[in-house]
Amino acid sequence: MTEQIGKITLDLSKYPGEDLYCDGAVEDELLDIARKYSQVEYGQLIEQRKSWPLLYHLSPLRENIVDFVPMSSEDKVLEVGSGCGAITGALARKAASVTCVDLSKKRSMINAYRHSDCDNITIHVGNFQDIEPQLPRDYNYICLIGVFEYGRGYIGGEQPYEEFLRILAGHLAPGGRILIAIENKYGLKYFAGCKEDHVGNYFAGIENYQDGGNARTFSRQGLEKIFASCGIEEYSFYYPYPDYKFMTTVFSDRRQPGRGELSNNLRNYDRDRMVLFDEKLAFDGIVEEDLFSVFANSYMAVIGAPVPVQYVKYSNDRAREFRIRTEICQNAQGKKVVRKYPLTQEAGEHVRRMAWAYEKLSERYEGSGLSVNKCTLVERGEDCYAEFEYVAGRPLAELLDECLERGEQEEFWRYFERYVELISYREDYPVTDFDLVFSNLLVDGDSWTLIDYEWTFDRAVEIRELAFRAVYCYLLENERRNRLDLDRVLKTLEITEEQAQEYREKETKFQRYVEGKSASMAALREKIGNKLRFPEELIQRQETQENLTRIQVYEDSGEGYTENSSRFLEQTYDAEGHLELELLFHDNVRKMRIDPAMDCGICKIMELRFNGERVPLNTPKLLAINGKQIRSKAEDGSMYLTVVFPTTDPNISIDIDRLSPGAENILYIRLEYKRIPLQMAEDLAGAMKKWL
Repeated sequence: MTEQIGKITLDLSKYPGEDLYCDGAVEDELLDIARKYSQVEYGQLIEQRKSWPLLYHLSPLRENIVDFVPMSSEDKVLEVGSGCGAITGALARKAASVTCVDLSKKRSMINAYRHSDCDNITIHVGNFQDIEPQLPRDYNYICLIGVFEYGRGYIGGEQPYEEFLRILAGHLAPGGRILIAIENKYGLKYFAGCKEDHVGNYFAGIENYQDGGNARTFSRQGLEKIFASCGIEEYSFYYPYPDYKFMTTVFSDRRQPGRGELSNNLRNYDRDRMVLFDEKLAFDGIVEEDLFSVFANSYMAVIGAPVPVQYVKYSNDRAREFRIRTEICQNAQGKKVVRKYPLTQEAGEHVRRMAWAYEKLSERYEGSGLSVNKCTLVERGEDCYAEFEYVAGRPLAELLDECLERGEQEEFWRYFERYVELISYREDYPVTDFDLVFSNLLVDGDSWTLIDYEWTFDRAVEIRELAFRAVYCYLLENERRNRLDLDRVLKTLEITEEQAQEYREKETKFQRYVEGKSASMAALREKIGNKLRFPEELIQRQETQENLTRIQVYEDSGEGYTENSSRFLEQTYDAEGHLELELLFHDNVRKMRIDPAMDCGICKIMELRFNGERVPLNTPKLLAINGKQIRSKAEDGSMYLTVVFPTTDPNISIDIDRLSPGAENILYIRLEYKRIPLQMAEDLAGAMKKWL
């Protein structure tokens, strides 16, 4: 009961004979891609097809969530819910063997085809409960990446999540770890306007899943309660940002984010979202109040010994020759250090060049008052990494933000002038760090340190260009910084507006150089086409709609229609544009005019009654309408009028004198109104004239 795809074995001994869940045609598309294309072509296919499912299943950035975990070439890994293999390849490169379990045969085939050259992967297809008894009990790692939330479907019962963990823990080798990547039900993105990932409704998790659904995510405290119920005492939490799916950064309890670090928040690709508030500013306050662990969008919970890294940042949204991983960890002497690793073979030279940059920049700035963070290159065969000292201090960008927030403009300019003074040292020296942005400088009292000089080139660059670029990047990161007086920046640096535009264009070219031919994740979001919806715009649109569909009624008692003899009704159209009116008027009213809206549109007058009696709409000279009319019959044989109003002042005038007055005068009218653009209304009215 096995199938072989390349070097991978599919064990079908527990397969029920059909896939019990399927995403439809997209899985056929994924299987076709896995069969026909190599993984290096996936990025181009994602860009061409502009598809969220392809991005989700095939993007190499999905692997970031396990890349930082210190697996060895001797470790055995169990991946539960391996799906289409988004992280299977990363596990196979790191570990001795990978055992996958997934309910879907088609997804398992996609996984197998895309990793068919791996000889250390076995895929079990079928229900986890059926497969679990035959699995060994010596796995060093068990991975639940986007899986634990479906524990109720895997296990069932009154405590499915606890039982799920107890079962998995029985398959761990001594000293092994369970990795759980899962969304936080109280993640800030859900408050800010993202729909819940699994249910697809706004605030579903926040409201504790009142609408049902099979998946359940948890807060950190909720997960900890589950761990405690299972007798799990050793665990640690890590915080993938923006979330675990396309993680760019991992924070930990030992290294939480600082102000300004959480600015990359518009990163959902699956559906439209609201933008209810500025998440960066909200995160800044959350960080200050030490609440990040409560509102982080995702968790990576590690059951077992903590992993040694405190912080990881991925820069693999770039050209292959520049893809690196930056991490904060401890070296063999227990000292906190920063390390940069190449993520591709091509990026090895980029990392090695950092040691050269340190030497050259140290020579340039010696005696200037600007220190350059020491870099040591560590070579291990064909592999290497650059190690930097961990430097204390606050980012210059953070200090500048505080000046702007407090309104201390002159303090801002003192910092800025000191910055320009320091970077101007030996301006003609033929080595320049092009990325001298404010976030790459740490300030500790009078000590200034350049901590990141990845983009150092062997040529001189004008100081005013470097300083303008720093300001330009600073402003782009946060619109609240627009209170900065840019004219003063240009005057201080002696830059004309034409030169500033030239520098902006150079920055665009530099970003293209860094990104290479691949589209950035931000660009992919634009290509996929999901919209951002801002409440202010929606409210304004709604108010405009309400204003343009107000109903105004005029009464003519023999002196004509005047604004003084009119009133706006509180009644409004329903969601389908329907309206029923009952208008009571005095005996002296001769005519009544109803303005059904304040904009062009199509109106259907469905019914007219006076004192309870139906009035034929074709009564001679009863109606005067400033639109183009067509009389039609409804299914019940009654007549209605369709009117196109190519005017922003549509009106329907009713001659009351042609009706028989009674004890009380009540006019009832039922109509429907749809706004349309002026040009469309004029075209329709013109066409109706020809027909008639």
